Amino acid sequence: MTVGVVMLVHTALGRAEQVARHWSAAGCPVVIHVDKSVPRKVYDTFVNSLADVPDVAFCKRFRCEWGTWGIVAASQAGSEMILAQFEDVRHVYLASGSCLPLRPVKELVNYLAARPRTDFIESATTADVPWTVGGLDEERFTMHFPFSWKKQRFLFDKSVAIQRTLNLKRKLPNDIVPHMGSQWWCLTRQTLSAILQDPDRGAYDRYFRHVWIPDESYFQTLSRLYSTQIESRSLTLSKFDFQGKPHIFYDDHLQLLRRSDCFVARKVWPYADRLYDAFLTDEDNALSKTEPNPGKIDRIFAKAVERRTRGRSGLYMQSRFPNEDWENGVTAAPYSVFQGFAELFDNFEPWLAKSTGSRVHGHLFAPDRVHYADSQTAINGALSDSATVRDYNANAFLTNLIWNTRGERQCFQFGPGDNQDVCWRIAKDPNAQVSVITGAWSVPLFRSNKDFSVIRRTAAALQKIENEHMNILRSPYTKARVRIWNMAEFIEAPMEPLQGILDEIGHVKLKRISEVPQMVDLSGFGQFLQNLKNQGMHPHLMGDFPVERGVAATQPSPRKPYLVR
Repeated sequence: MTVGVVMLVHTALGRAEQVARHWSAAGCPVVIHVDKSVPRKVYDTFVNSLADVPDVAFCKRFRCEWGTWGIVAASQAGSEMILAQFEDVRHVYLASGSCLPLRPVKELVNYLAARPRTDFIESATTADVPWTVGGLDEERFTMHFPFSWKKQRFLFDKSVAIQRTLNLKRKLPNDIVPHMGSQWWCLTRQTLSAILQDPDRGAYDRYFRHVWIPDESYFQTLSRLYSTQIESRSLTLSKFDFQGKPHIFYDDHLQLLRRSDCFVARKVWPYADRLYDAFLTDEDNALSKTEPNPGKIDRIFAKAVERRTRGRSGLYMQSRFPNEDWENGVTAAPYSVFQGFAELFDNFEPWLAKSTGSRVHGHLFAPDRVHYADSQTAINGALSDSATVRDYNANAFLTNLIWNTRGERQCFQFGPGDNQDVCWRIAKDPNAQVSVITGAWSVPLFRSNKDFSVIRRTAAALQKIENEHMNILRSPYTKARVRIWNMAEFIEAPMEPLQGILDEIGHVKLKRISEVPQMVDLSGFGQFLQNLKNQGMHPHLMGDFPVERGVAATQPSPRKPYLVR
């Protein structure tokens, strides 16, 4: 007794010929189905190329399109021929033209001979399979699918929508229980012949002809009616990505495939010469005789899928960009944003760099250029200080900066005069530490020598921008660590806020700070704000500044306490 192979071929006919000869040389008869879409001339050439192999035959051709009945019809035709022409076949192995035997065929024959009554076919009820999406699990068996999902997608979707609206449902013949699983099975002669010779086959065929993706349910369902022993697994190693597309094995997967100990793998790239040369070989160089164990490589594929779908934290790539919220972490590492500090303190940047050991930049999003630390014109990753280049995609600039400098904490200044395109990106980033002194942008205006009409107009514009930014930072969608002080409350006691900022950065263990950076002279600042008010502007973000800062308001003397009897 031996194993018969039914091959479904539609492309790479040269490789299919090579594999068919390999099966036949090991004593396994082969029946090949060639997709009807293959031109007749190409088909005839392929048939003639295998004319010298006695145990290779060709069955009736059908047009095979993904998700349609043609694939089942091709499998039926090939199975009927191999059962009829080769009486010594005990098991029938369904394979494709892109399948590659990984172990000597004799090992597969012996493995199946030791299990003469076992059918190897993945077969699970619709409620127990994890790969169906879009609601088409049970519905694929209760609806009609007259249109091609690939070529007639609009009509396919409209047909599904109409049937759902009208609550149209088909009745399953003989109350069969639908099962689903991999298309690639290995069935015993008894089970396969029972399916093909069933008196009710006509009813089953008419029903499954309008099931969506019937090649994953026809044999999987009907085998449950006749099989005495089913192992719900496929002997063919096949992996799928998160979109349901099969992984393709290339030359650099050689060692990975060796580790699987599986009998057959698909899909193999037709130009993977190294794989074909390695596995279509003699017994001495083949894999060891062990139980097939695709689980050995499952972890590797799971990691590959996770890397493709989630990526590395803060690194954007083709599979995720530019899809909103598909990132695995907005940025790659923690960083700090300071708004108003450089305006309020003369030497804030060098003080912060010395205190934390971080790289402290100026205004990275300033209108004129990118103000890198130490007046650099470029930084890690060849990020230039060009404002034009930066503003082409400000969000990408930020993520690139943090990615290229990971391992070193980045700190930079921000303000209402900077490019505001990054406000939401920063706010939604859990890696961001944002510290804001509202209204501090007015200090440079106060110290400037501009006409007051210009100052008033500029102040109104900057206050509006900062107010919008504060609304973003206070949004329920904000994930950054945000601390906000108005200017008046900050300068009353600056030590505690600065200590908290340093503690949160936490690069070095600090004792309580004993000094703060030099604050600018604010003499006359209260009068400056009053002048803005007199001009019709309301500078509310600074807090409550008296007209004469430092002069305490006259307090009424406390009343002498008295006792009430």
